[in-house]
Amino acid sequence: MTAAPSNPLARTLGELRASGYAPQSVKAEMRKNLLAKLRSGETLFPGILGYDETVLPQVENAILSQHDMLFLGLRGQGKTRMLRMLVNLLDEFIPVVAGSEINDDPLKPLSKYGRDQVAKLGDDCPIAWLPRDRRYQEKLATPDVTIADLIGEVDLIKHAEGRHLASEDVLHFGLIPRSHRGIFCMNELPDLSPKIQVGLFNVLEERDIQIRGFPIRLELDLQLVFSANPEDYTNRGRIVTPLKDRIGSVIRTHYPLTRELGMQITEENAWVNRGDEVAVKVPKFLQEIVEETSRLARTSSHVNQSSGVSVRMSVANYENLVSNAERRCVRQKLKQAVARVSDLAYLAASSLGKVELNMTEESGHEEKLIGRIVGEAVKNIFDQHFKPQTFKNIVEYFEQGKTLEIGDQLPSATVLERITPIRDFSKQVAAVAEGLDPALAKGPFATDLMASVAEFILEGLHCHNRLNKTEKPGAATYAR
Repeated sequence: MTAAPSNPLARTLGELRASGYAPQSVKAEMRKNLLAKLRSGETLFPGILGYDETVLPQVENAILSQHDMLFLGLRGQGKTRMLRMLVNLLDEFIPVVAGSEINDDPLKPLSKYGRDQVAKLGDDCPIAWLPRDRRYQEKLATPDVTIADLIGEVDLIKHAEGRHLASEDVLHFGLIPRSHRGIFCMNELPDLSPKIQVGLFNVLEERDIQIRGFPIRLELDLQLVFSANPEDYTNRGRIVTPLKDRIGSVIRTHYPLTRELGMQITEENAWVNRGDEVAVKVPKFLQEIVEETSRLARTSSHVNQSSGVSVRMSVANYENLVSNAERRCVRQKLKQAVARVSDLAYLAASSLGKVELNMTEESGHEEKLIGRIVGEAVKNIFDQHFKPQTFKNIVEYFEQGKTLEIGDQLPSATVLERITPIRDFSKQVAAVAEGLDPALAKGPFATDLMASVAEFILEGLHCHNRLNKTEKPGAATYAR
């Protein structure tokens, strides 16, 4: 949490007035700070990649227009992450009436408590300084969310303590009033019941609230933001039209537009640096295969595309790829390894929760589907680098009735030893390894990279139906 300012300008209302403080709305505050960041060239959303020319201009325009915003997109597109970063557009601190539940502006208090404090103490009314990270409130929309959660309710405990039901003192404020002078985010808006969405109308348009018919008007100062998946996908609910009409800007998000961008996002978000005990490297062609797997899943006719395939699929698959290579290292008491195609066999576990089959598909076939998608990804990346005809010598070897077993737990040296009988295969592997990943080919990982390349070539030929493959747990046997 942000520390309180070491030398605040004011401790009392009198000192605040003397300092020349002038209140401003939260939207004007965000607009001012956005303009300053645009002039300085500062990055607005650190770690968010691929949105510079598409999504970010929409967000910037909405803030400059002082609009409430709805981020609309499929799962795993960074909507919530971006919404939480909006807090960086707020001032570092703002003054509030000390003890106020709804962050009352000392010069314009809204709550009865704030008004009473200012009326009673005048210029001696104590001031607190609220940091920006406490000015963001977030709620996940679920069917059981009530108006009392968002707006407020009569607090019967306060009534039992002797406060009159006709008094504003008996009210308990919900999340929205407590977000006064800040940002309130409602995630997965369509999941909110229609009658609760209707309850947000006045907050969006009139900026006021009513609690149990109390004749109070709180002119709340809020930046309201929402996230949602497209309405045509969710069967759990929809955004009621009058509410959507009151939202100033709808921001459309998307998945990475290129494979290279997806690889960059995965590399930055995946947990791959596991410490100094074991060093694991992932060659570029395997990074391409991991990302291509997600991209193919997003276009597969067997996958429910209205649900989407999250970027988290690439991240989780990448982490499992590294983990299997790490496991190989530990079991063989080695200090380093390079991920291999045989490690891809374990991606089903990290993919199962990331794809949703179409209603016409039989349940329980997810693992087979993922295996087919991974195989197609290997084929696409293989075709990007090679032509199957280049490796006729390998096919000829297996046409003689010979077989070759490869396993994810075999040491690299063993893999290279097993391919030695295949004419010129070792020379081909050494020749193409540098082109596939020059950095690894010239360093201490060269031998491990060659084993990985050998597996890649064998699997590519299998995907082109030049070789047969029989799989069993932990191993695969290639034949003709």
